[in-house]
Amino acid sequence: MKLITFDEGRVGRLELEERLVIPLEVPSTREYFERGGHAPETGERLTLDDVRLRAPIVPKKFFHTSGNFREHEDESRNVDWSHPMHKGIVFFQNVDAIVGPDEPVIYPEHLTSELDYELEIAVVIGRSGKFFGVDDAPDHIAGYVVFNDITARDIQRREMESGVFSFCKAIDTFCPLGPYIVTADEIPDAQNLDMELRVNGQVRQKSNTNRMSVSIPHLVAYHSPQGYSAGDLVTTGTVQGVAGFSGNPDLYLKPGDVVEAEVERLGVLRTPIVSWEQGHGTPVPRKVDW
Repeated sequence: MKLITFDEGRVGRLELEERLVIPLEVPSTREYFERGGHAPETGERLTLDDVRLRAPIVPKKFFHTSGNFREHEDESRNVDWSHPMHKGIVFFQNVDAIVGPDEPVIYPEHLTSELDYELEIAVVIGRSGKFFGVDDAPDHIAGYVVFNDITARDIQRREMESGVFSFCKAIDTFCPLGPYIVTADEIPDAQNLDMELRVNGQVRQKSNTNRMSVSIPHLVAYHSPQGYSAGDLVTTGTVQGVAGFSGNPDLYLKPGDVVEAEVERLGVLRTPIVSWEQGHGTPVPRKVDW
């Protein structure tokens, strides 16, 4: 099933080939998973062109993983940061920063001049649980969704002086998610999916989930001591090709760019980058420093 949120928060399943939306009687996708994936149809039939897709889910908790693809960990050595990046870095995302497909990332010019992209998968937790092992992890995985981990590299560089980072990824609109959740039964092997991110049609990132250092079941089990609720998200980490580790500052995102984050079988998440004035209709505010 392809599960969507649309219009003002309605939930439905998407028949993509027919471009048909079948609304479900449930107030949110998170509650859909809390109910064990059971929700009756409303009886309506809508066309995809007549609805507006939103972020498919807003979780209670959003667990980030960093440095999980060996290639990305390797390219991080191209920059002289105070602390190395490794696969053990874990932090929370700001769920209020989530935006959906075709919704803009608003460039905060007063905060950063190094806006970057990171193609990832977010794993959807289907039921609550804690302190479980790798063998039990698949029972907690309900589906997968494309995630673009927008990052302000100059802010991240300063945060890394303390060996941790979160603000650089949690700024408003920095969390594009979508276009839909694909349930786990449609993905026979999540460890063999092609991944590609494009900026204005130019390929920037290209890899496969088989290059992870830590598998998806291991990631899900690893985070479980923090406690899961149904509908929580766990990210996989990104692949090589980010602007910040390329040595080419021209690759950083700027207003007017369009990012397409694509994962095999999970769809394409399209995200336009807009200026502060375009996004808010107000002048760029003065930067606030400590």
